[in-house]
Amino acid sequence: MTDFFKHLLHEFELPLGNPVLIFSLILLIILLSPILLRRLNIPGIIGLIISGVIVGPYGLNILEKNSAVDLFSTIGLLYIMFIAGLELDMNQFKANRNKSLLFGFFTFIFPLSIGFSVFYYLLGYGFNASLLTASMFASHTLIAYPIVSKFGISKNQAVAITVGGTIITDTAALLTLAVIMSNNQGSLNQEFWIKLGISLAIFSAIMFFVIPKIAKWFFRKLESEKHSHYIFVLAVVFFSAFLAQAAGVEAIIGAFVAGLALNKLIPHSSALMNRIEFIGNSLFIPFFLISVGMIVDMSVILKGPEALIIAVVMTVVAIFGKWFASLVTQLVFRYSAAQRQLIFGLSNAQAAATLAAVLIGYKAGILDENILNGSIIMILITCIIASFATEKAAKKIVIEMDGDTSDLKKANSFNNEHILIPIANIESIEKLLEFSIFIKEKKAANPVSILSVVSNNDEAEINILKARSKLEEFVRQASATETKVNIITTIDHNPASGISRISREIMADIVVLGWPHRADLIDKLIGEKVDNILNNTDKTTFICHFEKPLVLHKRIAIVIPPLAEHENGFEQWFTKMAKLAQELSIPILLCCNETTQNSVNKLVKKARLTAAIVPHNFEDWDDFFVLSKAVNLDDLLVLVCARKGAASYMNALENLPSKLEKHFKKNSRIVIYPQQFSQQFSNERYNNITPEPLSLGIETIQKIGRGIGNILKK
Repeated sequence: MTDFFKHLLHEFELPLGNPVLIFSLILLIILLSPILLRRLNIPGIIGLIISGVIVGPYGLNILEKNSAVDLFSTIGLLYIMFIAGLELDMNQFKANRNKSLLFGFFTFIFPLSIGFSVFYYLLGYGFNASLLTASMFASHTLIAYPIVSKFGISKNQAVAITVGGTIITDTAALLTLAVIMSNNQGSLNQEFWIKLGISLAIFSAIMFFVIPKIAKWFFRKLESEKHSHYIFVLAVVFFSAFLAQAAGVEAIIGAFVAGLALNKLIPHSSALMNRIEFIGNSLFIPFFLISVGMIVDMSVILKGPEALIIAVVMTVVAIFGKWFASLVTQLVFRYSAAQRQLIFGLSNAQAAATLAAVLIGYKAGILDENILNGSIIMILITCIIASFATEKAAKKIVIEMDGDTSDLKKANSFNNEHILIPIANIESIEKLLEFSIFIKEKKAANPVSILSVVSNNDEAEINILKARSKLEEFVRQASATETKVNIITTIDHNPASGISRISREIMADIVVLGWPHRADLIDKLIGEKVDNILNNTDKTTFICHFEKPLVLHKRIAIVIPPLAEHENGFEQWFTKMAKLAQELSIPILLCCNETTQNSVNKLVKKARLTAAIVPHNFEDWDDFFVLSKAVNLDDLLVLVCARKGAASYMNALENLPSKLEKHFKKNSRIVIYPQQFSQQFSNERYNNITPEPLSLGIETIQKIGRGIGNILKK
């Protein structure tokens, strides 16, 4: 028994050496520190950093900074940079790339100039030491990015330009480090610049041309192997980090570029993205934040006034330089005070590039112990300020966004949105469900409902149980994206009437149907079932056929008939397509007349949609297939149709869906029937009044007119 207690006490000797005990303690810190500090309104990130200070070698010495801690912290740092690149709205980034470049210039040059002047002229340090220290002020680490992600404002323009500016300023700072090291060694010559330029060119070519092609092939060939997707992504991240180091820059640049390279292939609402964020935010990123705290030595303050003065000067210069850069950015781009504070919070934290520079500079003898110790204090203070500033600004922006209740949201009641997916073919459900998850309003309380209509016969009850068991698998698939899915099975003599009835019962806003198979003797694509659904419901209906995974499309080509902007469902379906384009980070090719284009532009401005739109004037509906010159094989082709009697209905639309299948067979395609009538104004006493006789008369006149026109041409 005595030996047992001796062994037990030996296991708890400080610093801890048992890997199981070390990992258990770190998990306990990750679990408890954010919970405890949340009660004090302190961001969880600060709790993790302070916990690292307490348990680290310069605190209670419970944990030592060994190779295992270094490994996990490196993974966490790469994860932060990778997620930042992955969540970047590429359409927003491309639209604001000049702003990102300008912000990157501001946030690099101002801290660099101020820092160099202070250390070279006021404190009397040498040229190399002053420039290297100033470059540390210029760089920043996106430690506060998880806060932005948590509040759901990662698509905000201020976030987009800050993340874009990060890659510029960190790359510039780390290139400055490489140049100073070469200068210190006396090897800063033409050969150095040629080698650096060639290696960066090769690295860029591999990351932006080779890796995306491999990823597309992998996702297409192993579409059903979901667990393999995550392993593949991790392999790409670490391989990219290695390539960046081989190219002469830091690994964090490689991780960020990996995020950019895979950005279009991993939609934000996908199950894969959910897994990446969940594991990173739960384990790897908190591990990195704890490791940052473990290098902080608070005793440096007691090592004489010089160390304290250097620490204070470094902290003040770093904070003021970043604040001044964010202020200038706000004035130039006319951002709000909350956006300025958000830019400052995201760009203020010093950690990754700063640590790399100070440790390398100290080992090379360029920097002294005072700058090393001052850097550690600066890292702690800037991380704390960045966390507070980012969380405060994020809350303000969320309040502003929630307060801005546009007419669009009021009209469509997006918060109560309900999507119904009737299933005829179990093989197509996965892609239809993925499409529905992408277009679903994330704040909507209602789940996505999957409907199976069973024939009313003697085996109806048995068939209901079979249908439910088959659909349970897709509930698990949706749960990976944190989307609620509801399974509905009903009995009806006619599947179409069952779908129409359930859509009314659950008050569905959108019906997502699979592309119907054409019967041998029927010329129309829209068969009897779909036709009945359209006639018996006024819901916005999407009829979808996907030739390949959604992430492999390069554009959404939307063909819109004249007067479509006057349909009640116009705002709804276009907002959904814009949301899909944003999820896939692809542009929209808008094929319509000038009047409709103007209406779309007004809607984009009104709803603050970020999708990139490329206009293509199209008015010749009698020669519809001239569009084949503008539509590519990797485009998702969307045709907006209309029910008979609708404002935008015309004879040319009648047979177009069937012709789509014939002439655009290799394209993924969607046919949209917009909501025709506003439910809030519907009244039972008008149910028997229909515009069909009038529309038939108009059609007849149009046909006669077209026939006379053809005779005259001859």
